[in-house]
Amino acid sequence: MKLIITIVSKDDTSSVMKELVKHQFFVTKLASSGGFLRSGNTTLMIGTNDDCVDQAISIITEFSKSRKELVPNSIISDFGLISSVPIEVNIGGATLFVIDVEKFLKV
Repeated sequence: MKLIITIVSKDDTSSVMKELVKHQFFVTKLASSGGFLRSGNTTLMIGTNDDCVDQAISIITEFSKSRKELVPNSIISDFGLISSVPIEVNIGGATLFVIDVEKFLKV
């Protein structure tokens, strides 16, 4: 048994969960935030058999795409906060952890 812990953008959460459930994966959703730009994230926990891990990872990869977004770029100087031209950064995608599980019960 494996536990897949994945952190996805809040924008991708519903499509990732919908597809995982469609393929009969059990998914637990935990709201989370932080990281780069303090944007909203969702942590998904997926318990599955060893032979289904690659399928789950494929689904997560397909439905949690990275994208570019413009963010404010500010500089702090002796004169205070100076605003400048926004910069383009990559956001989205997913972070995954696959962990061995000794026992998995659904009661």
